[in-house]
Amino acid sequence: MMTEDLFSILHNQNLDEVLKTYPIVMDFLANYRLEDIPKDKPFIEALNQADDEILEEFGVDQYSMLLSLHSFLKTFTSEETALASVSSLTILGGFNKSREAESVSLKIQSGEIISIVGPTGSGKSRLLNDIECLAQEDTPTGRKILVNDREIDEDSRFEIEGKLVAQLSQNMNFVMDLTVQEFLEMHAKSRLTPKAKIVIEKCFTCANDLAGEKFSKDTKVTQLSGGQSRALMIADTAFMSNSPIVLIDEIENAGIDRRQAIELLARNDKIILVSTHDPLLALSADKRVVIKNGGMYKIIETSEEEKQSLAAIEKLDNIQHMLRQKLRFGHCITEDIFENLQIR
Repeated sequence: MMTEDLFSILHNQNLDEVLKTYPIVMDFLANYRLEDIPKDKPFIEALNQADDEILEEFGVDQYSMLLSLHSFLKTFTSEETALASVSSLTILGGFNKSREAESVSLKIQSGEIISIVGPTGSGKSRLLNDIECLAQEDTPTGRKILVNDREIDEDSRFEIEGKLVAQLSQNMNFVMDLTVQEFLEMHAKSRLTPKAKIVIEKCFTCANDLAGEKFSKDTKVTQLSGGQSRALMIADTAFMSNSPIVLIDEIENAGIDRRQAIELLARNDKIILVSTHDPLLALSADKRVVIKNGGMYKIIETSEEEKQSLAAIEKLDNIQHMLRQKLRFGHCITEDIFENLQIR
């Protein structure tokens, strides 16, 4: 939308119509304690019926408020447009730990899932870190990250609002003494989330579906287990974050439904990269990057034959899940369990 069009809408369209298109405007009004101004008039006319003391308190008049709202929405809509426009991510090879040039580069299209595999300590997390900071040959690996085949300028790399990349690390530790409800409300407000109440409810329900053990909205985030914390942040990333690139480090260690988590995050044409030792996750991806000695060694596209093997892998995974559940709930693992499963 052109700036002139947006300004004209705010100046001429009734506020209730503006709110239908941009529900986030209600948050702007709330910040200035203007929720109760008439909604059946254009914004600047509605401000004439606002309490003068409120405007004086913030040191603004009607026209400067209109300019502030215009700037607020311009920023919001431009961020959405920029985030929605990411169609590809390219990783240009740098060097491995021996300073040998990486032999491969990788271009990832929106909607693709890429797994990153390799021995512990091989450099999987380093690759994720390079992507997270949108490296421009200024990290130890010398890699360069392109978005839509272009280099990233400094403002885009380090912008806090509207970040291109969201990363879910292995360790999720909360330091704020908030309830789950308060945490989600805070995130919704800081991200200018439209229809925040509905989104918060989706996040909470989804997090409980992913987590091994249920928790309530009144649970303190500092009391959540590692798996519950990761489930909450995955749901938060899926429903609130506009970041088009999502990085996940070893989700199999989180104690959550990892395949459901990946499928959830892969919606909306996001680019997903997941570091994993899990064959089920690795083969569920479109491609996998093999890391060796700190460098990208090989890129393998998941073949049809490998995809067909997923059914057998999933059966084995379900057996392991069943055994883990029995252990968690105090059952003994005896030979008759394997006889019932026809495993010897």
